[in-house]
Amino acid sequence: MVVVPGALAGPSDAGRGSAPPRALLIDRQPLFLAALGSLLASPPLNADVLVTTKSNEALEIAGTRDVDLVLCDVRAEPVAAAELPAMLAGRLPGLRVILLADQEDEPLLLNALQCGAAGFFTKDTPVAEFLEGVAAVVSGHFTVGRGLLRQVLAMMSGDAEVPPKTELKRLTTAELGILRMVGRAESVKKIAQQRGISQKTVRNHLASIYRKLAVRNRTEAMLWAARMGLAQPET
Repeated sequence: MVVVPGALAGPSDAGRGSAPPRALLIDRQPLFLAALGSLLASPPLNADVLVTTKSNEALEIAGTRDVDLVLCDVRAEPVAAAELPAMLAGRLPGLRVILLADQEDEPLLLNALQCGAAGFFTKDTPVAEFLEGVAAVVSGHFTVGRGLLRQVLAMMSGDAEVPPKTELKRLTTAELGILRMVGRAESVKKIAQQRGISQKTVRNHLASIYRKLAVRNRTEAMLWAARMGLAQPET
């Protein structure tokens, strides 16, 4: 799993303090809703769970209840899942949205990467990783399931327009090495450990990479690396 610290952090007074989060779940399948609700209501999250099978009903609930987190199937109807983050933000500033998808719906998650959601996971994500990701989102971070990210990057590297190679010449040797690791979904901590530098130095390199490549965040840098063929595992 990749966590981008504070990428979508909202107002400091968002949420309900130290109380367990209130989560609103949206999915077309009642059985999945029941299983997911039970998981989130149990430790370590102990969430107060609300459920609905319709995305328009979720908007109504968000208008009348204090909700901290929305977990929504990417095929939610009748309001498209990719439209929900912006619509919900107008009702509850600071509310976080996580989009979920079956494996065959990964392209829909790719198309929704810039919709304003704070987390993206496929439904086959390991439970421990998923719960860690949900907790990170509740804390104000941006998360992408590791398995999903690898497949999305592979798809992007084959289908997307390739950026000009002249862009690579702007990067130093160290920055290029770090970009390769970012493309493989390595965490800041792991990059620092493998390169023998501090996490602060890694973040400084990332800031320089973003500026030189004209990308806004780590997710866009990952996609850029994939399109350039830099995300391949080392042999």
